[in-house]
Amino acid sequence: MTDLLLVHGSCHGAWCWRDLIPALTERGITARTLDLPGHGADQTETTDLAAISLEDTAKAIRAHTSAETIVLGHSWGGYPITAAADLGERLRGLIYLCAYVPKPGLSMIDMRKASPRQTLTGKTRKSADGASYRFASEFAADLLYHDCSAEVVDYALPRLCAQSITPQDTPYHPGTTWAETPKAYIRCTQDRVIPPEYQAQMVVDWHPETVHALARSHSPFFSAPQELAGLIATITKDM
Repeated sequence: MTDLLLVHGSCHGAWCWRDLIPALTERGITARTLDLPGHGADQTETTDLAAISLEDTAKAIRAHTSAETIVLGHSWGGYPITAAADLGERLRGLIYLCAYVPKPGLSMIDMRKASPRQTLTGKTRKSADGASYRFASEFAADLLYHDCSAEVVDYALPRLCAQSITPQDTPYHPGTTWAETPKAYIRCTQDRVIPPEYQAQMVVDWHPETVHALARSHSPFFSAPQELAGLIATITKDM
């Protein structure tokens, strides 16, 4: 069976894969998850979000992998899965799900600012200490889950957590191991967080057969778990 590690994006946690995991299991894919440092079960009242680094997130991912693991990263998760790929032996593969593909020398925040459209202006709220941010409650559903059911929105919104800024403000230079790792990209053409045209721009020099599209929002794991699982199954067969 294919070993797949699912890595969530900003303000999310392992909980966001609730509907995708059974759909993957039906297709013979063993899907595992984790909460990145400061997220989900790892976030408590005593969590120091300012102390979390990009390296911390990469090491957390690497601790859950072997040479036979394919790692899928969603949204901001594209950064830590890239960094994780450069730690140790080569992974079996990487899948970027409407995710940032690091540009050498730029942080995720740098890349967001370079986007052709600024989709998050005024739609996030920074913490008083400046160490983290959250999606503003009045915009989160429309940004993240606009094509999802009411049940999904009710499930997801209360679980969104604060996102540490430091790892997203850390530049990264993808290394040789990452470059040699098989990769695929899934672009979401109805994404309201990362503009679909920007997603296409990030992988313009990738082989066309490794770039796929879903006519879905930023959260296809909720809006179309069966469709997404089928595409992932197709991709992993070639890795």
